[in-house]
Amino acid sequence: MQRELGQVNALDLQPGPAVVAHPAALVLALLLERLRSASPVTKVVATVLQPASEHGQKGMDELHEQTVSLLSFQQLPKKHFDVQVAFNLVARYGEQASSTLVSVSDRVVNHYQKIAPKQSPVPSVIVLQAPTFHGYTVSLHVELSGAADVQELTKALAGEHVLLVPGSQEAPSNVNAAGQGEILVSVTPDVSNANSAWLWIAFDNLRLSATTAVECAEAMAASRPRGQVQ
Repeated sequence: MQRELGQVNALDLQPGPAVVAHPAALVLALLLERLRSASPVTKVVATVLQPASEHGQKGMDELHEQTVSLLSFQQLPKKHFDVQVAFNLVARYGEQASSTLVSVSDRVVNHYQKIAPKQSPVPSVIVLQAPTFHGYTVSLHVELSGAADVQELTKALAGEHVLLVPGSQEAPSNVNAAGQGEILVSVTPDVSNANSAWLWIAFDNLRLSATTAVECAEAMAASRPRGQVQ
């Protein structure tokens, strides 16, 4: 986001932990900042479909085990999610789960507010657990102050890190986004509101998080003390 805004933050020479922003927060901040160049954004609602890989190896293993168990009519393992996630889409985990989807939604919004410009609209976010191993997809609804021109919005979104997918091509998905460094985006009009548009987004969460971590490390390296310490 610093590169997008052309900002250079003052370096803090005090040691301390560094947290890489949630990948969904990064994507929302980047895309909404570009949309604002086309027309002021008045309202944003994001439905984020989270993959099992956000839970690390334990999450992916349980999704795999549940899938195999369902196909072989065996009892489902639920140690991590405490709910069936295979062949299912859930808005909350079981009571014994190691985390909650509400906490993920809060984290996305919190990180978004830390990295996005103050004048950017804060999106309403809900995170759902998708039965996928890898890659995020996001349904983003944006309402503008004026008419939503799909061509103008597409033009505004184009640029580094974003690959616009026209309607004539295969829609973005967690499958075709895997391994790619770009955020795949398609834009469609909202048939019920001329001032609104829908964005369907897909991106590789592991690739994006790794790239962001490297960029953070490069920025932090500049704060390393030079010469001898007196």
